[in-house]
Amino acid sequence: MADKRDYYEVLGVKKGASEDEIKKAYRKAAKENHPDLHPGDKAAEARFKEANEAYAVLSDPDKRAKYDQFGFAGVDPNFAASAGAGGFEGFGDLGDIFGDIFGNFGGFGGFGGGRQQTRTGPRRGESLRARMTLTFEEAVFGCKKDITIPRVEQCPDCKGTGCQSGTTPEVCPQCRGTGTVRTQQRTPFGVFQSSGPCPKCGGAGKIIHSPCSKCRGSGTVHTQKKLNVTIPAGIDDGETVSLRGQGNAGVNGGPAGDLLVQVQVKPSATFQREGTSIYTTAELGFVQAALGTEIKVPTLDGEVSLNIPEGTQTGAVFRLRGKGVPSVRTGLRGDQFVTVNLQTPKALSKKQRELLQEFADLAGEKTKKKWKL
Repeated sequence: MADKRDYYEVLGVKKGASEDEIKKAYRKAAKENHPDLHPGDKAAEARFKEANEAYAVLSDPDKRAKYDQFGFAGVDPNFAASAGAGGFEGFGDLGDIFGDIFGNFGGFGGFGGGRQQTRTGPRRGESLRARMTLTFEEAVFGCKKDITIPRVEQCPDCKGTGCQSGTTPEVCPQCRGTGTVRTQQRTPFGVFQSSGPCPKCGGAGKIIHSPCSKCRGSGTVHTQKKLNVTIPAGIDDGETVSLRGQGNAGVNGGPAGDLLVQVQVKPSATFQREGTSIYTTAELGFVQAALGTEIKVPTLDGEVSLNIPEGTQTGAVFRLRGKGVPSVRTGLRGDQFVTVNLQTPKALSKKQRELLQEFADLAGEKTKKKWKL
């Protein structure tokens, strides 16, 4: 009885799990450890029986309620007798009660060990981060860029098993492949339980007798990986491109993490960007603005003609539809907005001054100095 595992731990569910969650967890455990799939494997057979026992209790509302309140003593009279907890045997496993308050303190009697999960299940690999610098145009139109990152990959020699070719790891006989062991301590207040890494296998759940010479039994190797990253058109400064499965390798058959590439976009000397909109300026002479004209303005696609109507004022804004930045989501391009600024002429000739004076007189405008015509 000293090695008996918590029923919730056996099925890998939390104490408050629903009936449906318990049923799904049992089916998974039973399928993974069925004797027909593991002929001659005593450890798998033991886990199969353990899952059946746990499901028999947790699937029955009455038995589950007693188990939640009194632990094994509530569903197995022989457990309390073998524990020898004196007049307080009815309290059963107090680890869950104190665990809610104190957590798992192995050095202080191991409160809360009843919910310790196994350490040998598949775990997702760590995601990695990198940075990439783009020109303004590369960010607008998209591109492909190479990047080299250090990452952890599955060992190519042993395929992640950590074992030398032709050998297999042994299921740890002490923790039965779970990576954790449970200890019980009898006190005047009942039976206290604690869980921790198995000392025999170090929490791995398996023992490798012939380690792979390349990875030394870890199942992974450190490498420099060169990747070609597709940058979507319209990405903006500070945004991130996610490469699924290009992070560090997973553990115990778990999936690899992701690579998150954050882009930094160099500013443009010509254009300013806000979302999918592009902003530029154009300089006009006051005569051009007054009489109207046609000018050339730069766009992301090259120069285009822009019609300036007569009487245009400084600060007027013109829209060039579809000349902005593509949307990363829809691919549709935004617009470009051109702001015109009127230039005041300098260093006028005598003839220019006389003509401007004539214009001022006709317009009824006063000048600082009246030029003779």
